[in-house]
Amino acid sequence: MSVVGVPPMQCFATNPQEGDLMKITSVGHAVSLFLVITFLICIVWGLETPPSLHMHPAWQDLLPGFEFGTLPGFLIGLVESYLYGWYIAILFVPLFNFFNRNSSAQK
Repeated sequence: MSVVGVPPMQCFATNPQEGDLMKITSVGHAVSLFLVITFLICIVWGLETPPSLHMHPAWQDLLPGFEFGTLPGFLIGLVESYLYGWYIAILFVPLFNFFNRNSSAQK
């Protein structure tokens, strides 16, 4: 149990024969939401600061179809940010599990 009485998120599936393995769904959702929240913070930053401090040129380079200040561009940015999180998880989790399995086999 955690401090507030809610069990901590289970990001690892414990298999006694293979060590601790990451679960792709937990990591996928966590990274995706992290990127969506970061995207939203940058959009708010762009709406509240002078143009010289805007972050949207970076988003336009990283997110195809994103255009700052339009509803379709905003929605495309949200969806693509979420999908990039899954892209990272799909690559990272199997690599982590592979190396984690190999390192625990060498012990």
